[in-house]
Amino acid sequence: MKQETIKNNNITYALTEFGLEPEGYEVKKFGSGLINYTWKLTGSKGSYILQQINDTIFKRPEDIADNIRKLQIFLQQTVPEYLFVAPVPSLSNKYLIQSEDGSFYRLLPFIQGSHTVDYLQHQEQAYEAAVQFGKFTRLLKDFDLKQLKYTLQDFHNLSLRFEEFKTSCAQAGHSRLERAKKAVEEVFLNMDIARIYGGLISNGEIPLRVVHHDTKINNVLFDGQGKGLCVIDLDTVMPGFYLSDAGDMLRTCLSPANEEESDLAKIHIREDFFMAIYNGYMKEMGEVLTPKEKGLFIYSGKMMIYLQALRFLTDFLNGDKYYHITYPEQNLIRASNQFELLRQYNQQEDRFLQLIG
Repeated sequence: MKQETIKNNNITYALTEFGLEPEGYEVKKFGSGLINYTWKLTGSKGSYILQQINDTIFKRPEDIADNIRKLQIFLQQTVPEYLFVAPVPSLSNKYLIQSEDGSFYRLLPFIQGSHTVDYLQHQEQAYEAAVQFGKFTRLLKDFDLKQLKYTLQDFHNLSLRFEEFKTSCAQAGHSRLERAKKAVEEVFLNMDIARIYGGLISNGEIPLRVVHHDTKINNVLFDGQGKGLCVIDLDTVMPGFYLSDAGDMLRTCLSPANEEESDLAKIHIREDFFMAIYNGYMKEMGEVLTPKEKGLFIYSGKMMIYLQALRFLTDFLNGDKYYHITYPEQNLIRASNQFELLRQYNQQEDRFLQLIG
């Protein structure tokens, strides 16, 4: 194994477990994910993606493997032509292996001719991504939700996230509270978003569906012509509300500046991207969603921007325990970024209503 970028005995062990000769592969860190650790393997038997699952976040990695396997079987039976990038089995027919130190690894095929996009350059990419996320949920509309385990309990439960934020405020040190003062004020200025969510859920106004829960642009595979192929990174696929997927696409695609941008002047809303996401998602889900769900499309964006701002801010107040950071104020910057996005999104709401009718 050519260890140009990483030296890790666990990787050698994992390759051996999956029937690959370690010395025949070049191993390089791959992707820009914040949670799992990912490497691309290139060698004598082709190319693969190796991932170490972050079991600090995902407490039961075996539930992820079980969910993905059940979805794979269902899709193979109902739409065998659909490209579903599932882990490959090990020599002992396991889809998840554990090293001696307890780390969990899985191996996925690298889809030749495919690529991911970290930064949107044109609205067609947003449209293609929305089509793929919508298609994924549509193809699984008849899947038995009871078969899926919750890999992250209450992941997008906005009511819970709001309560966690309040707890973090009560427990945070004085210094962090002072630095986060403006962001904390933004939480309470926009708390009506959480109130609406609580009403929707408590009244059972929208149905649970199989949703991806992490609809960033880099979780879509594109072909060489820029057409969407499928969705990837399926760790958070579980029962949820369509608001999560539609809203997170709006959150991550509308501004040319992503959530890491510290210059808030670079954040602005692109109307054409809003329509691209709406048209792409509704192309697949328009006949599946209830009238109530359709009426919440714009709200979904507010909900997910607010929720993610809460999560970044809560993590900052808690001492940066969840998200990877590379400098001390990073989670606070991320939260401030999202609150600026939310402010501009709220200003555009009437225009959004005009656009979708």
